[in-house]
Amino acid sequence: MTELKRAMGLLEATATNVISMVGVGPFLTIPFMVAAMNGPHVIYAWIAGLVLALADGLVYAQLGAALPGSGGGYLYLREAFKPFGLGGLMAFLFIFQTILVAPLSVAGGAVGFADYLQFVRPVAPLTHHLIAALVCVVSTALLWRNIEDIGRLAVAMLVVVLITVGWVIVAGLFSFSPAQAFDFPSLAYDFGSTNLWLSIGAASVLAMYSYGGYNQVCNIGGEIKDAERTIPRSIVLSTCLVATLYMLMTIVIVGMIPWEEVRESRTVASAFIERTFSDPQAGRMAGIAMTTLILFVAASSLYATILGYSRIPYAAAKDGDFFRVFAHVHPKKQCPDVSLATIAVISIPFCFFTLGQLVSWLIQVQVLLRFIWQCAAVILLRRYRPDIPQPFTMWLYPWPAILSGALWLFIFLTGPWEGIVFSVAFLLAGVAAYRLFVQGK
Repeated sequence: MTELKRAMGLLEATATNVISMVGVGPFLTIPFMVAAMNGPHVIYAWIAGLVLALADGLVYAQLGAALPGSGGGYLYLREAFKPFGLGGLMAFLFIFQTILVAPLSVAGGAVGFADYLQFVRPVAPLTHHLIAALVCVVSTALLWRNIEDIGRLAVAMLVVVLITVGWVIVAGLFSFSPAQAFDFPSLAYDFGSTNLWLSIGAASVLAMYSYGGYNQVCNIGGEIKDAERTIPRSIVLSTCLVATLYMLMTIVIVGMIPWEEVRESRTVASAFIERTFSDPQAGRMAGIAMTTLILFVAASSLYATILGYSRIPYAAAKDGDFFRVFAHVHPKKQCPDVSLATIAVISIPFCFFTLGQLVSWLIQVQVLLRFIWQCAAVILLRRYRPDIPQPFTMWLYPWPAILSGALWLFIFLTGPWEGIVFSVAFLLAGVAAYRLFVQGK
């Protein structure tokens, strides 16, 4: 059987992470974060998100270096919980949540693309949905190639991503008001206030949606060169780079547009660039140019997201834990073609929902079925699996894993109660499905 090829180095791996992280997410979520904080002090949510992303990133870094194969969390949970007889269940639950999370994530990026297109030309709802579906198809088609070409295309996309965010930051530095950007309400300094921390928790959910993707390289671990060193480095580099860009972009935006306006906008970056020009016509053309770049960034993020998720069913099928057909690799392109096509096809129906519907509960489901268990997995793997080499150990081990688990629980419990109920029900359904379809065989 044709195997995947290890051909992506540090630059390509970091580029894959960054373009996965910087999609349409921050351009859409900044207004919602401002609304959640009820003020311009959004920097608190970005910092909280960065602390969690770095702590959780170190969890992925250690696991990815120890088990550098395709599938990411599926592989980590299976091996870490195997000594307790729970490896099969945890691996199944990971695949079970991926069935929901993957198409929601892919469709969310595509719908975000179609949403931002409204700045240029409003379209009818049906046209909007069809555009989102087409974006899914085109992004998947671009992945129908060998991993060397995928890596080169990811680097090219990274350049455009940096140009897009860089334009917002540089344009803002010459026109924003620091006094306005940091005109925080008195509540922002009351760190003993429960309301402040609840606001930070709510806004951090949105921040983590925008940070999401720092672990994308783990899903394609079987195609990474020198994975033991490349995976940890790419995770830390991409997380720090993206966090810096997000914070600078937010500061210049709220330093130029009053936060009351920002929270109502749905195309805030384009509107921001438009205002940097004194000539309305020139400003409108600049806003359209920014929208075009953001659309490219959104498509790039979708490209990286589909790339990562397509490797999970492939890895599970190759190990005999999923339908065998998903283990098929294209003989010439050396890509998991069946898995790629399936992810795209399942995502298309979700393109007919709104972005709010797609994002809602997405983080909470992953927290309960995946994130907190991986924080435990990194400790269990080190303690109970001496047969697996540990070429990288997180700094201050095991405190980043403990901090990550605590922060994930904080975000889960401060989220909508409907999401908590749905996540618990989904977990119970996964356990029932495992007992019925796997243990019941």
